[in-house]
Amino acid sequence: MKKLIAFPLMASLLGLATAVNAGAVDTAAMLAVENDGSEWLSYDRTWSQQRFSPLQQISTENVDQLGLAWSIDLDNTRGLEATPLYHEGVLYTSLSWSRVMAVDAETGNILWSYDPAVDKSRARHACCDAVNRGVALWKGKVYVGTLDGRLVALDAKTGEPVWTKQTTDPSKPYTITGAPRVLNDMVLIGNGGAEYGVRGYFSAYDAATGDMRWRFYTVPSDPAEGPQATPALEEALKTWSDKTRWDMGGGGTSWDSIAYDPKLNLLYVGTGNGSPWNREIRSPGGGDNLYLSSILALRPETGELVWYYQVTPGESWDYTATQQLTLAELEIDGKLRQVIMQAPKNGFFYVLDRETGELISAEKFGKVTWAEKIDLATGRPVEVPGARYESGEPVTIWPSPLGAHNWHSMSYSPLTGLVYIPYQEIPATYANEGGSFVVLNGFNTGAGLENKELPREYATGALIAWDPVKQAPAWRVERPNHWNGGTLVTAGNLVFQGTSAGQLEAYSADQGAPLWHFPTQTGVIAAPMTYQHNGEQYIALMAGWGGAGGLFGGDAVQATGARNVSRMLVFKLGGKAQLSAPPAAEQLPDRVPQPVVAAASDIDAGSDLYATYCMICHGVGTVGNGILPDLRYSSDAIRGAWEAIVLQGAFQGKGMASFADSLTAEQANQIKLYIMQREYESWMAENQPVAE
Repeated sequence: MKKLIAFPLMASLLGLATAVNAGAVDTAAMLAVENDGSEWLSYDRTWSQQRFSPLQQISTENVDQLGLAWSIDLDNTRGLEATPLYHEGVLYTSLSWSRVMAVDAETGNILWSYDPAVDKSRARHACCDAVNRGVALWKGKVYVGTLDGRLVALDAKTGEPVWTKQTTDPSKPYTITGAPRVLNDMVLIGNGGAEYGVRGYFSAYDAATGDMRWRFYTVPSDPAEGPQATPALEEALKTWSDKTRWDMGGGGTSWDSIAYDPKLNLLYVGTGNGSPWNREIRSPGGGDNLYLSSILALRPETGELVWYYQVTPGESWDYTATQQLTLAELEIDGKLRQVIMQAPKNGFFYVLDRETGELISAEKFGKVTWAEKIDLATGRPVEVPGARYESGEPVTIWPSPLGAHNWHSMSYSPLTGLVYIPYQEIPATYANEGGSFVVLNGFNTGAGLENKELPREYATGALIAWDPVKQAPAWRVERPNHWNGGTLVTAGNLVFQGTSAGQLEAYSADQGAPLWHFPTQTGVIAAPMTYQHNGEQYIALMAGWGGAGGLFGGDAVQATGARNVSRMLVFKLGGKAQLSAPPAAEQLPDRVPQPVVAAASDIDAGSDLYATYCMICHGVGTVGNGILPDLRYSSDAIRGAWEAIVLQGAFQGKGMASFADSLTAEQANQIKLYIMQREYESWMAENQPVAE
């Protein structure tokens, strides 16, 4: 058992007794790995983003013999979303706060670590936890995007920084959580921040020097500032109204999926939601608002747009198209088609011709109430009346902003022809803020204070094996909880998935038969990967509960019993290692709460302010999430220092930024009163005698 005690700025925790092998990861290596599963060289293993491994030493016949080879307990209290990379005996991965480590695949020894020293107050502008989805490898360098918008190239042998580029304007609320991708000696990186009011783009940097090659903006600039930079943006401008709120940036951030077809020489990027979400505020009068919620195909040398397909025209629900883009060959109507597939947040599974962008098919893969279907003739959704919540009355819609499928990786097996989707079924209540909308230094959705309470029975999930040709499920495993991990499929006819309830599980890929499970002692959101080392196949996983669903979920999260126990877990056939006991849960204050003596108007105001500024991290209805403190049970000392924490930034080093630019002392106190009232209500609900 290895214990990661600390993560200093540049420290070799266990020395460099085992040398890091850093041979060439280049175009030839990336092409070779398509058929050779021994190494995992990119976030989704290959440029096609299938997350399929041709390894089959571990199979349906022997997976019940899979055991823990080794593990590392990590000094990490936020979500772990990274997929480790494996190259020549070394695993490379990232942790929360954009930290990176290299691990000896034989022993589990940490060879080097790197901490970019992100200002933790930046977490205020991270909609979805201080997470990082992983690193990239190329020609002896490791690349990571940092939460504060930097792209850093590290020496793969030592972890020393080679170059650093600030890819965003630090004065604006941009963040990076996604893994970089590298192709043709270029590093590609996007960013997040659309909830806070930014203009989306993604960029290509020279892998050797860090010089920017090109940048593609996903939405137009304010036309008052002059002509658009490219013909693609001039065309996009026509789809925005002449009353557009350009001060809100437009959104369209590309915070995750990037795929590449070397034969067609096309780069594919998914784009995100509008800023604000509500089109009636963002672009009064309507319009499709290109290139929000779209799949873009570009020339990688120049960033020139070749084609686009807009998944959700006039996006108003946070239905991003940043989810995984998977390239495959499918036989459709007797013809072999080169396709690109996506299961985005909006609940429809799309199959497109990846050379032309032609829509081949699209069907619901879960519960969808905002649209009846996708019209194959026009490629557009047939929306239901009232789906855009224009009236101002609250409207409950499936899926929620968490999506029918979020960033959690899906996988595709060319052997079974099935896609394995981490599905979730969660509603949201939207309401049009209309003329009452005020720009905040916080979430700016324009869609109301959705989901002040989320009953746990409304947040469920499933592992769905989806047939993309028939556009129908082949099999399905129900999950009682949402926010389960990404998937891995192998030639051993196995699908692996971690769960929010703290299990790593294996199923037969063709039929969905349960074959093996391992208790991880923590909720799992990342996807497993596999590699071959010294003739043995291994399965590796970053296990640690968190992310947007983990932070936001409140009561629904507590139903899983999960909390964050961050670990790197590595398995092999015949593995005999054991996990150490998880650390003890935080002790709650021993007190009997009393009714709050305050005006109802102050508590109501505190409820609204909490939903606006606090809910995204501390949970719906103040119900804790097992990652950050449950504010209902804050100690008396914390409540006594409330103003110092909330307004003066006393806990800034822990990720709790000052809100002095947004809240008055009176408003901060109203939030505290509301939290204290919620503690009293919770205690009463648990301790009142049941009426006979």
